[in-house]
Amino acid sequence: MTSEAEQLTLVLVGPMAAGKTSVGRRVAKKLGVPFVDTDKRVVAAHGPIPAIFADHGEAHFRSLERAEVAAALSTGGVVSLGGGAVTDPGTRALLLEHPVVFLTVSPEVVVHRINAGGRPLLAGDDPVGRWTQIFEERRGWYDEVASVTFDTSRRPMQRIADDIVAWRRELA
Repeated sequence: MTSEAEQLTLVLVGPMAAGKTSVGRRVAKKLGVPFVDTDKRVVAAHGPIPAIFADHGEAHFRSLERAEVAAALSTGGVVSLGGGAVTDPGTRALLLEHPVVFLTVSPEVVVHRINAGGRPLLAGDDPVGRWTQIFEERRGWYDEVASVTFDTSRRPMQRIADDIVAWRRELA
């Protein structure tokens, strides 16, 4: 792609159900760049994420994910990472050269957003409790890679996307 598209690279990180896909699509549209969901790329190339976890384990999934993140970053656009991508040191290293938006959300709001189906790490009787535990375990990594943080709990996704676009354009 052109250097202009590379210049408009933007990465979204955050916990499951923070709105990375919803906000990311809006941001990409406003910036006129592609939107890439790295989880969808892993699924397209390797099959369903729960099956990858079951058959090969989380470490194998993270290596597949890291490769998709690297490929997406090399082409530019708005790149949405899966919630656990930041747990991988190699993936965090890839993010150092790019503007990264950390989308956060409160447990009170996430209860209405999560759908435990298809989220292997949320399996069990208390998905919100598990989500909270996972978020707390990963929060330091999100903070480590983040250039800026936006809370998606109480504002419309379009307003959040507008704010992210304005922030990204200031960097250009």
